[in-house]
Amino acid sequence: MTPDALATLHAHLLTALAAAPAETRRLFHGRGRCWPGLEQLTVDWLQGVVLVALFKEPEPEQLQALKQLLMDITRSAQWQQSGAHTLLLQHRYLLQSTTEWLLGEVIEDMNITEGGLRYRVDLGRKQNTGLFLDMRYGRDWVRANAEGKRVLNLFAYTCGFSVAAIEGGATQVVNLDMSSPALNRGRDNHRLNGHDLGKVSFLGHDLFKSWGKVIGKGPYDLVIIDPPSFQKGSFLLTKDYQRVLRRLPELLTADGTVLACMNDPAFGPAFLIDGVTREAPSLQFVQRLDNPPEFPDTDSDCGLKALVFKQNT
Repeated sequence: MTPDALATLHAHLLTALAAAPAETRRLFHGRGRCWPGLEQLTVDWLQGVVLVALFKEPEPEQLQALKQLLMDITRSAQWQQSGAHTLLLQHRYLLQSTTEWLLGEVIEDMNITEGGLRYRVDLGRKQNTGLFLDMRYGRDWVRANAEGKRVLNLFAYTCGFSVAAIEGGATQVVNLDMSSPALNRGRDNHRLNGHDLGKVSFLGHDLFKSWGKVIGKGPYDLVIIDPPSFQKGSFLLTKDYQRVLRRLPELLTADGTVLACMNDPAFGPAFLIDGVTREAPSLQFVQRLDNPPEFPDTDSDCGLKALVFKQNT
């Protein structure tokens, strides 16, 4: 982070805060490599909370300069006009993703909104807040395409897709994730939006040991696959994604749809398209969803991939 890079960040954040979003959004996405020297930094707007994340350890003097810049911003007219009240600096390069509270009282969790829907997120305790902001258009797409459908949400995490699906009129959603705490947060998210939990199932299982349970609750009109790139002992992208894809014919209705997602910059959309062609040839690629404009990237193949496939009948 050179002085010029920090000056760029300062100007960008003042401009963003001057027109602070009404809902949760990313304010600065350095990881798209559009701003030299800021590739390891992101800034999120959580409706009054500004969360700055560092993904690589800077030199001590660079870290001090960044903190000084951020504190200067909290004294600006733009900060006051935005309604911001809390500033966090998360050190994602540390094992515990330690978070410093640079300004404001400690808040363990809070409610945010996206697309008029409410979600509960964590602050300062976990690596991720509980809602991946780059998947905003994916949740919008599910909401717009869920009417009257039975939905399977694999690697559900905190069930953002499930919330979108029920809001969009899905008749049933089955969420599967190994993390019971994440699924419990998913229940909270549905309750925040006044949803009927009788339409939602939560399976706290290892997918690869639970195919019988998953298939038994099907078939599904829409299957959503959004796995981590790597999760020690449970998922390796290059090995395990294909194991999911080859089971799709057993999971889907005759005219079923798949939303397959991946956020590893090392692999472009061809990884998923070729994988589906090989493992589930009855499915046809339909479209890749756009990424939100607040996530610019010098190479679109490196950003989030959210691809729609349809049974070729």
